Amino acid sequence: MDAPTLTQTVRRPRAAPVTVTPAASDRIAAILAKAPDDAIGVRLTTPKRGCSGLAYDLQYVTTAKPGDEPVETPGGTLFIDGGSLMYLIGSVMDWQEDDFSAAFVFNNPNSKGACGCGESFTV
Repeated sequence: MDAPTLTQTVRRPRAAPVTVTPAASDRIAAILAKAPDDAIGVRLTTPKRGCSGLAYDLQYVTTAKPGDEPVETPGGTLFIDGGSLMYLIGSVMDWQEDDFSAAFVFNNPNSKGACGCGESFTV
């Protein structure tokens, strides 16, 4: 490849806004394996809900919406809702299971607090 000239712009690939752990990617694959035939991925949104204001919500995606930010994972595509993106940048999405629960867990550097039950967060 030739060296860039002064008129060319060299852009490095943009980092994904959310890091998806291998466990979360495996769970996305399991969810999509049971999804309706027209599902192309899952969408992560942060609707207003709960005591603290915002919650994490995942739904099947059949068509990408304008503004969605796709994050390709080995398990399938995670679409981040454009309106939720600013609340999620820098987050790590993990899947954790123990004897009592199984859930996606978010380590979100934008979160300033969460409700006692863990359902919602505030930024």
